[in-house]
Amino acid sequence: MLIRIGYDIQFDILAEAPIVALLNVHPSRESDLLEPDEVRTEPQIPVESFTDRFGNKSSRIVAPPGNFRFHNSTLIRDSGAPDPQGYDAQEVPVQNLPTDILIFLMSSRYCEVDLITNTAMELFGNSPRGWGRVVAICDWVHRNVTFGYNFASPIRTALGVYNERVGVCRDFQHLAITFCRALNIPARYATGYLGDIGVPLADCPMDFSAWFEVYLGNRWWTVDARHNAPRIGRVLMATGRDATDCAITTSFGNTSLTKFAVVSDEVKET
Repeated sequence: MLIRIGYDIQFDILAEAPIVALLNVHPSRESDLLEPDEVRTEPQIPVESFTDRFGNKSSRIVAPPGNFRFHNSTLIRDSGAPDPQGYDAQEVPVQNLPTDILIFLMSSRYCEVDLITNTAMELFGNSPRGWGRVVAICDWVHRNVTFGYNFASPIRTALGVYNERVGVCRDFQHLAITFCRALNIPARYATGYLGDIGVPLADCPMDFSAWFEVYLGNRWWTVDARHNAPRIGRVLMATGRDATDCAITTSFGNTSLTKFAVVSDEVKET
């Protein structure tokens, strides 16, 4: 299947401001692109591309004062298959994990593993190990946390989600990630496009989405505590420890968001 993806993000900028952006598809999906995936700006200024510490394709610019725009539209081919399910995937003992995976067992800005370990053991200590434990975690978070855009907060951590039981997609993933790490299952945050493909259309504007990945059976698996069901048409953009590492834009200056539009629609092949 073909998916048209893109964005139109605009800011009002008071004074020259450096911005780091994660707006490209992940390098693992570049071979699926059928059109260029370029970060375009208005006004047109130099865009420096680089690979960050997590292997994401990043960009950095210095935005001038006034109205500033990031925009792009591209076409990507997707298998059209739902997220693979690792029913037989087993946990890898910590001592056998690759060294670059160990960081995804540790606490991070939004995932306070040390503060949630006892709770994780109480809730999931008796769950089947491996894939079954991850499913139990996603089921619990999906069932016990209420989704709502009005609950969005840039400072809510996993512990806050557990205590408040509300949040947006990133909050669902932060709590599930933290539960997994507390039980020695490496987990990392992921973000990208997830259009309403194969599901009823959502009655809200399209946005970038968050999900997470767990390391079982010596590979990463996609899971989603918010939707809690295999989905079609995910297009990965970035992975990291939590939302801090996967921010779509990070501004170093006084900037105000004035427009945020995202497209992720299936396109009929001709």
